[in-house]
Amino acid sequence: MSRAEPRPVAVVGPTATGKSELGVELALRLGGEVVNADAMQLYRGMDIGTAKISEVERQGVPHHLIDVLEVTETASVAAYQRDARATIERLLAAGRVPVLVGGSGLYVQAVLDDLRFPGTDPAVRARLEDELARVGPVTLHRRLADVDPVAATAILPGNGRRIVRALEVIEITGRPFSATMPRPGPAHYGTVLVGLDRPADDLDARVDARVERMFAAGLVDEVRGLEARGLREGRTASRALGYQQVLAALDGRYDLATAAAETARATRRFVRRQRSWFRRDRRITWFDAGRHDLVHAVCRHLTP
Repeated sequence: MSRAEPRPVAVVGPTATGKSELGVELALRLGGEVVNADAMQLYRGMDIGTAKISEVERQGVPHHLIDVLEVTETASVAAYQRDARATIERLLAAGRVPVLVGGSGLYVQAVLDDLRFPGTDPAVRARLEDELARVGPVTLHRRLADVDPVAATAILPGNGRRIVRALEVIEITGRPFSATMPRPGPAHYGTVLVGLDRPADDLDARVDARVERMFAAGLVDEVRGLEARGLREGRTASRALGYQQVLAALDGRYDLATAAAETARATRRFVRRQRSWFRRDRRITWFDAGRHDLVHAVCRHLTP
């Protein structure tokens, strides 16, 4: 990778694999800066529950698109695409290597692929979300399979929000949702995609340990503070893993020990969905996150 012609690097994969740490090391070695691709790290104050990398851990590497939203604001993939691409283009123009880091698959795809965003209709969206709450995602996924089998193949049956969006687009445009989905091809900017993963048992143990550390580090107090700033009104932030479980505990639905257990269980499920999403992308070169020479191996891959 030449300093004269920097190419972005994307570090992707499931939660708790060590993407943030690798992103910093790559930025230090390649003359780069990190661009966040974790949807929940966009929010100010959501630090403990998102495992947001600290200033010390950043080792002086600039991080972009972290702490840019209030918890009352709704995260938008379209807005993220605009801001992330503008940041990457600015870094490239300055001769810096953008290192895109995160596990939010749709956000990564929005930057690297020709992903377009049709308009929305609040009334249609509200009706579909109400139906999702009543009948569940599997039923709506069957409907999607009837009207747009290509989209249904690409969207997991448990991904209610994505299913609702697909049905909304079909209804308001009269066209298949799959027509808006990107076709396989080279990643924008010539980006090199690096994936981190670990054996499932190892990753489950890391998730459990991470959740335990989060609760010990003050996640409950963090949620209480964000609640005072409008967390419950935030459509996106209030649904974040850990935060929704603590809010439920504060409402008396269960105790904090159960909230921690539910957070770990939901995160383990999320990890499996992330793995399924990213493994479909043939452009990603995968590395075992536990290997002792990880940074060296990835750098060797990037600079043959």
